[in-house]
Amino acid sequence: METLQTPIHTDLVLIGGGHSHVFVLRRFGMDPMPGVRLTVISRDVHAPYSGMLPGLIAGHYEFDETHIDLAPLARFAGARFLHAEVTGLNLAARQVMCRDRPPIRFDVASINIGSQPGMAHVPGADGAVVAVKPIDGFARRWAALRVSVLARHEETTIAFVGGGAGGVEMLLAIQRNLSDALAADGRSDDHLHYRLFTASAEVLHTHSASVRRRFERVLAERGIGVETDHRVASVSHGEEVELSFTNGATARADEVFWVTTAAAQSWPAEAGLAVDERGFIKVGETLQTLSDPRVFAAGDIAAVQGHERPKAGVFAVRQGPPLTRNLRRALRGEVPLAFRPQREFLSLVSTGDRYAVASRSRWSVEGRWVWRWKDRIDRAFMRKFSDLPAMENASPEEPEATPPHGSSMHCAGCGSKVGGRVLRRALARLEVPQSADVLVGLQAPDDAAVVRVPEGRVAVHTVDHFRALLDDPFMFGRIAAVHALGDLWAMGATPQSAMAIVTLAYASEAKMEEDLVQLLAGACEVFAEAGTALVGGHTSEGPETALGFALTGHAATGDLLRKSGLKAGDALILTKPLGTGVLFAADMRGQAKGRWVAAAVRTMAQSSGRAAAVLREHGATAMTDVTGFGLAGHLDEMLTASVCGARVSLADVPLLVGAAEVAGEGIASSLQPQNRHVEPSLTTSAGVTSRPAYELLFDPQTAGGLLAGVPAERAAEAVAALQQAGYATASVIGDVHDTEGLFEII
Repeated sequence: METLQTPIHTDLVLIGGGHSHVFVLRRFGMDPMPGVRLTVISRDVHAPYSGMLPGLIAGHYEFDETHIDLAPLARFAGARFLHAEVTGLNLAARQVMCRDRPPIRFDVASINIGSQPGMAHVPGADGAVVAVKPIDGFARRWAALRVSVLARHEETTIAFVGGGAGGVEMLLAIQRNLSDALAADGRSDDHLHYRLFTASAEVLHTHSASVRRRFERVLAERGIGVETDHRVASVSHGEEVELSFTNGATARADEVFWVTTAAAQSWPAEAGLAVDERGFIKVGETLQTLSDPRVFAAGDIAAVQGHERPKAGVFAVRQGPPLTRNLRRALRGEVPLAFRPQREFLSLVSTGDRYAVASRSRWSVEGRWVWRWKDRIDRAFMRKFSDLPAMENASPEEPEATPPHGSSMHCAGCGSKVGGRVLRRALARLEVPQSADVLVGLQAPDDAAVVRVPEGRVAVHTVDHFRALLDDPFMFGRIAAVHALGDLWAMGATPQSAMAIVTLAYASEAKMEEDLVQLLAGACEVFAEAGTALVGGHTSEGPETALGFALTGHAATGDLLRKSGLKAGDALILTKPLGTGVLFAADMRGQAKGRWVAAAVRTMAQSSGRAAAVLREHGATAMTDVTGFGLAGHLDEMLTASVCGARVSLADVPLLVGAAEVAGEGIASSLQPQNRHVEPSLTTSAGVTSRPAYELLFDPQTAGGLLAGVPAERAAEAVAALQQAGYATASVIGDVHDTEGLFEII
C-alpha cells in the first residue's frame, strides 16, 4: 500500500475491469488527481481483451498475451484493487454492494462490466449449454470440454447458437483448435460435425453483404452446417442436448455453445438505475446514467440514448478517453462534456487459421495479411497496458487537494488518535465478536478491558503489527487477524480476546470511518470463526495504513506445544505454501502476475485454526507458525530448542504459484538478507543452492502456515486430514533426527 502524500477527500470507484476502465486506470496512472482515491472492483484479476480471444481459443496466443493484468495496472494507477464480485448499488447511501464483504462507499462511480449471452428467457438453457460470456466461466468449461471431446472416437456433433460475428469467429476458432490437437495426435477430425443456428435470416446480419458472402463461403468450405431463421425456444438435456426452435424444428448435439445477442446483468436495474428493455444502463452523451449524475457507465453495459450501437469491444475502447475526461470533470465539480460515438468502424473478424476479413461500411477485404494487420493492432493495444510508462507526477492542470482537516499538518503523540466519533460510528456498523469471558469490553468500554481466565488454565499472550501489504482493507484486516492468531494456534492455545492496534492513512473523517469499518470487518470475520472477542484497542492516523492485534488465549499447562518438543523420528509437516514475501516484493515492482498475487492472498486469508486442531489430534510434538524469519529460520529455532537436527527435502516444500519464477529472476523481500543468518548452519546437497526454491527457505511469510513435528507413523494420516480440511498443499517436507546441529537441505 502506497504512503499517502495528500489526504483523501474523494472516492472514485470503478466497477469492472472492462475495456473503458483499463484506459481510465492507465490515464490516472500517468496523470493522478491528488486527494482522489481510485478503487477498482473486479471479479476477474485478468481482464480478457475480446479482440484476441478467438485467437487464444484457436491456439495462436497464450493466456497472458490476451488478458490485461489488472493488479499491476491498478498499482500503476495508484488504485486499490479489490478482487470481489459486485452484487448491487445503494444509490442513496452511495455504496457498492459486494458479495461476502462490507459495502464500498463512493463519491463518483463508473460501471464497465460487459454483457452476457441472452439465454435467461430460454427454458432449460442454463446448465445445458456452454455460454461464451462471461469469458472467465467459459474458459474453465472449455478446458474441461476440450479434454472430453478429444477423448472421443465416436461421431460427435458440436452446435453453436448465435450467428453474429462473435459466434462465427468463436466456432471457427474452436474447430481449428480441435482439428490441430487431433492432427498432432495422428488422428482425423472427420468424426466431429459442426452446426450453426441463428435466429436471423443470414449469418453476420449486422455486417455488409460482401462480408456475409465471404463468411458463407468460409463456413461452407469448413463443412459447417448453417441453419438460419432458427430461434431457440427451449433446451432439454439428457445424454445429448436437444434444441427446440420456434419454427417447430428440433436438433440434437453433444455439446452446445451459446453466443447469442448480448444481455445485461440484473443488478443495475434492481439498484434503481434506468435501463432499456434488455437491462442495459441508459446513459446520456456524457456517459452519466440518466438516474444519477454521480454514476457513469460505459462499454457493453451502457446504452447511449440516441446513439444505439452494436455491443462490440471497439465502442468500449473508444469510450475510454471521454469517460476519463468526464470522470475528472465530475470529481472537480465541473460539468461533463458530451461525446458522440462513431457510426462506422473498422471490423476485423478472423477465420480461426491466421486469416481474417476486414470491413468498413460496404467495403471488405480478406487474406492472411489482414490477420497479420489485425495481430499488429491487437498487440499494440495490449502493450499500452503492460508496458506502462514511469510517469507519476500530477498534471499541472489538476488543482491540489485541500486537506480535509483544514491543515496539511498532523499532530503526533495522543493528538494523532482518530476522533471518538469515527470510532463510535465504525463500531456501531460492525458485528463485533463477543464472549462470556469478557467482563469489560466494547459493549461497555472503559479505560481497559477485563477478561476472565477460565479456572485451571494459563493465559497466553502475543502481539503482531505491520503496515498494509495490499490495498484491499477488508482482506488486509482478515490477513492481519490470521497472522496474529498464528502464534496462539501454534502453541495449542485457545484464542480468547483481541485488542486492535490501527493506523489509518490521513483522510477526511468520513473516509477514515470507511477504512476502519473495512479493516475491522475483515478481522472480525476471522475472530468470529475463532471464537475470539474483540475487546478494544488503539486507533491513530498516519501516512500509511497499518494494523495489528494484541491477543490473549488460554490453555491447560499440559496442553501447551513448545518449539522445544521435537523428537527424533518425527515427520515435519508444513500446512501452507511458501512465497508470500517474494511475490509481494515482485508485485511492488510490477513484476508479479495478478493471478499469482490473488492466489497468495487467498492462502494468507485462510485460517490456520483447523490445521492446528488436526495436527494436535494426530499427536503433534511441537509447532510454530512460519512468518517473518522464513521456514529455515523458524525451523532452526525449533531444532535449537529441541536439541536435535533435521533433514528437509526441497522438492517436497510446497510453493505458491509464481514464487520460484520471480525468485529465479533475483527478486527478494527486503527482510530476506537478514533471514539468511541461519545459512552457515545448513548442510546442502550438490546443486540445491542454485535452485530458486532454495531462496524461498529464507522468504519471510505473512499469515504463513504451521510447521509441526508429528510422529512418523501418523504423518500420512495427518496430511490427508489437513488436505480434507482445505489445506490443499499440506505436505511432509522432511524429518527430525537426533544429530544435534545437523540441518540438512537435500
